[in-house]
Amino acid sequence: MVQKKKNGQEFCALKEANMKIADGKFVSIIGPSGCGKSTLFNIIAGLIKPSAGQILFDGKNITGQSGHVGYMLQKDLLLPWRTILDNIILGLEIKGISRKTARKRALPLLQKYGLNGFENHYPHELSGGMRQRAALLRTLLYDKDVILLDEPFGALDAQTRLLMQAWLLKIWSDFKKKTVLFVTHDIDEAIYLSDDIYVFSHRPGSIIAEVNVNLPRPRGEEALLTEDFMSLKQKLLSLLKVEQEIV
Repeated sequence: MVQKKKNGQEFCALKEANMKIADGKFVSIIGPSGCGKSTLFNIIAGLIKPSAGQILFDGKNITGQSGHVGYMLQKDLLLPWRTILDNIILGLEIKGISRKTARKRALPLLQKYGLNGFENHYPHELSGGMRQRAALLRTLLYDKDVILLDEPFGALDAQTRLLMQAWLLKIWSDFKKKTVLFVTHDIDEAIYLSDDIYVFSHRPGSIIAEVNVNLPRPRGEEALLTEDFMSLKQKLLSLLKVEQEIV
C-alpha cells in the first residue's frame, strides 16, 4: 500500500499481508505503532485502494468498494445533537429504514446491553464506556457479517476496559458470532478476546506470525490467570521484542 507523506514523497505502509479469516471468528491484530494496522482496515472497508493486492469477501473481489463491513474507530463519533437512541439507529436510517421502525428495533438492545434508561440522553451526558457501548451497538445494527473494531477500548481506564471486553464477548456471542477483526496494542486484550492473533512487523507492515488462541469459550476473567494464557502472552511478547530489537 502506498501513501503520501506531507512533503509529497511516497512510502510503503503495508506489504505481504495475506490473511484468510474464517466465518464467525474473532481475530486480533497487534504490532508496533505505524505498522499499517489501521491502513489495512481502511483498505478492507473500501476507504482507500491498495496499490497492489485484493480484498476478497466470500470469493468476490470487493477491493475499493465500501458498504460491505461494519467499521468502528477508537473514537465513538456519536453525533452530539442526537440522542443515544437516535445515534444507535443512524446506520439503519442510512439503509432506508424509517426512524420509527429503527427505534423499535433498537430499544430492546439498549435495555439488554446496559443502556436502559439512557435512550433519551445525549452523548455528553454519558461516560466513555457507555458511549462506546452505544457506538458498538450502532455498528452491529448496521447488520454486516464482518465487523472491524479499531482499538475501541484504547481510551478507557483499565477497570472499564476489562468490563467492556467481557461485555463485547457477551454481545458477540448473542449476535451469532459475527466475524470480527480487532486492532489492539494490548496483548492481554488480544488473547482474552480472540480465536487467532496476527502479529505485524514494523513499517512497512507484514505478518510475522499467526498465533492460535486455544483457550476454551465462554471465557471469564479467570482465563487471564491460567498457565495457557501466560504462555501465550510470553510468546507474543517475545515476537514483539524481536521486532523492537530489529529496528
